Amino acid sequence: MLTTLLPPSSGSASVAGHDIHHHSADVRRVIGYVPQLVSADGSLTGFENLLIFSKLYDVPRAERRGRISGALTFMGLAQVGDKLVRNYSGGMIRRLEIAQAMLHRPRVLFLDEPTIGLDPVARKVVWEHLQRLRDEFGTTIFLTTHYMDEADGLCDRVAIMHLGKVVALGTPSELKSSIDGNGVTLDDVFAHYTGYEIESGSNFRDTSRTRRAAQRLA
Repeated sequence: MLTTLLPPSSGSASVAGHDIHHHSADVRRVIGYVPQLVSADGSLTGFENLLIFSKLYDVPRAERRGRISGALTFMGLAQVGDKLVRNYSGGMIRRLEIAQAMLHRPRVLFLDEPTIGLDPVARKVVWEHLQRLRDEFGTTIFLTTHYMDEADGLCDRVAIMHLGKVVALGTPSELKSSIDGNGVTLDDVFAHYTGYEIESGSNFRDTSRTRRAAQRLA
């Protein structure tokens, strides 16, 4: 709903000051979006994927090559920009997809489980680049994740959802301090407020979707 892919079921919300229901086109102009499923084209090079996105986002022709080169360098892909994406690792594909979503310099970047299916080393590299985007460009990053260590390490604020409702909201430290006991983790916080163990997907469709994404990125 926040990315305007679905109409709001009820209530209201705004992104970067734009109402998602009445000004959806304005919302789309100021956001970037990286879906959980692979969105890069494996039959094209990294540069070619970024070129297509630069056109879709109406990046001025005179600026395209400069922005693409800068994006590849920033995401650590400059040396493989001319290689087919089908030969990239899962972590490289994710970094390319983040570069695609950042070409038009969005104010808000939405990420749907950005590290699903990645090994610990690749996850760490993606984390580092996301932190650079936040710190160097001031990009607001809104991500969904089932990895509580990811939420703890990356997020300034965390919302825990259960059955479609926010059941806890605060900084990682605030959420952990809301539970009595020493050595509390966000895993403990999640279990406390939902009464369930953490799962990757809540039903057959979500589980299948997650596994397909992990398989393609593996």
